[in-house]
Amino acid sequence: HVQPVESGGALVQAAGSLRPPCAASGRTSSILSLGWVRQAPGKEREFVASIMWSGSSTNYGDSVKGRFTISRDNAKNTVYLQMNSLKPEDTAVYYCNARTPLLIPSNYWGQGTQVTVSS
Repeated sequence: HVQPVESGGALVQAAGSLRPPCAASGRTSSILSLGWVRQAPGKEREFVASIMWSGSSTNYGDSVKGRFTISRDNAKNTVYLQMNSLKPEDTAVYYCNARTPLLIPSNYWGQGTQVTVSS
């Protein structure tokens, strides 16, 4: 199994920044990618960003491109989501997701961390 654990959620003012980490434990050698998905009240989950565990490939959702940056520290089994120019519409619970295609299940989720952006 793999266990992603998010932290670092907070209340921040619009235009501010936040850098929540997601630390993975367990069979981290089985991780293909780590990413972030968010869910705002009354809305469906939305893809935010992901990064391959090997190499440098990243992907971003359209609503965060140019503002958010995902990075990883393999020595710490941790990925970071640098969130700049935050907007009230970024308010959501942010979940970390580990994709492990060779394991069953092939996806592991963290418990989520609340990010609230005030206007």
